[in-house]
Amino acid sequence: MRDILPDLRARCADGVPLALATVVAVHGSAPRDPGAVMAVDAAGTVVGSVSGGCVEGDLYEVAREVLAGAGPRVVSYGISDDEAFGVGLTCGGTIEVLVRAYATAAERADLAAVLDLIAADLPVAEATVLSGAAETGARLVVRPSDAGAATGTLGSEGLATGTLGSEGLDAAVTADARGLLAQGHSAIQWYGAQGQRRMQEVAVFVRTYAPPARMLVFGAIDHAAATARIGSFLGYRVTVCDARPAFATRERFPTADEVVRAWPHTYLASTEVDARTVICVLTHDPKFDVPLLLAALRTPAAYIGVMGSRRTHHDRLARLREAGADEAALTRLASPIGLDLGARTPEETALSIAAEVIQHRWGGTGRPPGELTGAIHHPGGPAGAR
Repeated sequence: MRDILPDLRARCADGVPLALATVVAVHGSAPRDPGAVMAVDAAGTVVGSVSGGCVEGDLYEVAREVLAGAGPRVVSYGISDDEAFGVGLTCGGTIEVLVRAYATAAERADLAAVLDLIAADLPVAEATVLSGAAETGARLVVRPSDAGAATGTLGSEGLATGTLGSEGLDAAVTADARGLLAQGHSAIQWYGAQGQRRMQEVAVFVRTYAPPARMLVFGAIDHAAATARIGSFLGYRVTVCDARPAFATRERFPTADEVVRAWPHTYLASTEVDARTVICVLTHDPKFDVPLLLAALRTPAAYIGVMGSRRTHHDRLARLREAGADEAALTRLASPIGLDLGARTPEETALSIAAEVIQHRWGGTGRPPGELTGAIHHPGGPAGAR
């Protein structure tokens, strides 16, 4: 959704009817994950993609039918590997796509409200009925109780607008949506018609939009500038921190979301770090590294990478042990930072760091896919998928 957010907001602001096609499930290998969106507006303009081009032609026709009043529907696309190049998904997998229209002013206003929250980096979850004993396309928007919404309440646990058809179903989905939102996951959930657990009468797709994960880059060097650029490209909210005023400047890091002049360990102790946060320590100086890494190891950060040679890291580990770090904590450090790509320049090194971050996030091997068997696209990974 974020990749076409400006286009969607512009159409809502201009009152242009549109249909959204959203991937809700993937089986086997597929080019896009659940949550990928393609939009078709009343003029026939297409933005976004759900499969990289495999099924968009047919899906375009479905979207036009739904926009003309045919009603929301879930369509499936898939084909065997032997027939893949003739029709359907060339990767051999299967995807399920929800297509629904936002044709009226009220529907577009509801969509615009969600888009505004996403644009403001505020957490929100959107639950939509896919099938079963509830109306397909029925929609419930859920926000955490501390998000500051004033659009309505559902119980004391969260804020919600819309309905899936029954009070019990709304309550159950609201609770589960808040849990998924905290984890940064989207998923299909099954319920009874009144929200009963362990029943499969109603399928609901819960799409979560958590704020972007953070990338904290410590050490205002050339490698940090390149790492900040690629971090922003990957969708992280990037902070560069260095205690030296001459180096920690906005001019040197124009793509970073913020540049902080502070001692790294002091800043890390004062800022928010969650289980999706990436920490890249590029300082190369024990007086910065040791207190910073001690602070980093006390956080739930998803990744802690540290620049330096093997010899430097060996010395660093000794200093950390002397400072009280235990062996289990030290295994969290990725050092020397990055995958072995033969990198030489700051840009190549930043690419190797990004590759390791992605590998860690999704559980990849770091080896060429041609040397492996099985699915190319990894189905899951640690919390933090956006």
